[in-house]
Amino acid sequence: MTLPTITVITPSYNQGDFIRQTIESVLSQGYPHLDYIVMDGASTDNTLSVLKAYESQLTLISEPDRGQTDAINKGLRRATGEIVCWLNSDDYFLPGALLRVGTYFATHPDSDWLTADCLIVDAVGTPIQQPIRYYKLLLRSLPNQAYLGLTNAVCQPATFWRRAVHERVGYLNENLHFTMDYDFWLRLAQQSPPAVLREPTSAFRIHGQSKGGQQYIEQFLEDEQTMQLYTRSALTRWLHRRHNRLIVGLYKLLK
Repeated sequence: MTLPTITVITPSYNQGDFIRQTIESVLSQGYPHLDYIVMDGASTDNTLSVLKAYESQLTLISEPDRGQTDAINKGLRRATGEIVCWLNSDDYFLPGALLRVGTYFATHPDSDWLTADCLIVDAVGTPIQQPIRYYKLLLRSLPNQAYLGLTNAVCQPATFWRRAVHERVGYLNENLHFTMDYDFWLRLAQQSPPAVLREPTSAFRIHGQSKGGQQYIEQFLEDEQTMQLYTRSALTRWLHRRHNRLIVGLYKLLK
């Protein structure tokens, strides 16, 4: 079995508190065919001093950008791997993640994309919001039209796809601030359903400076607008809207 090359892209800006763990989680995978690109937006904190220590093990681009989505797209256009993904600079992979992903794609040549489970953790890496994690795991056992229509149940740090799909569906929508991933999943799903792994491959971190940590109301508004671009079903739109209202209400209680 020949494992595919995997490109991991980390968009970064002033995440010096977390980026070392992110980088270590990628490099410590020991994956034999790794292309690792860090797209830094000219950070002004200690991020670059952390990154300098790893320059021989990754490709570092540090330059001003137009935000996270622009940085990811730049990385995707530089990628050489057959399989690609992005891992934000405050998230991290779990041990063995890339081998599991590479093995899956090597043995399933007709699969375009794969999504797995991921932990939800706080600033120090303690698992949080376990009911939400298990709820999304349950949703992903349904047909993808159901869980992508009802809500974005795809875990971004645990999702990988063949680089060739960009020739068919394009890149991320840079007009979106929160839901560029959801928009991309919906476009991918129009081509083929994702393979779903129940095992966690990654950890998604929520902390005081993260987008979802403080701006979840704006995030769910953009989420609803994004979903409406891909369905004409009044029932699906209504269910999605009601589900979002419920989740926002629960988040208000949790936060």
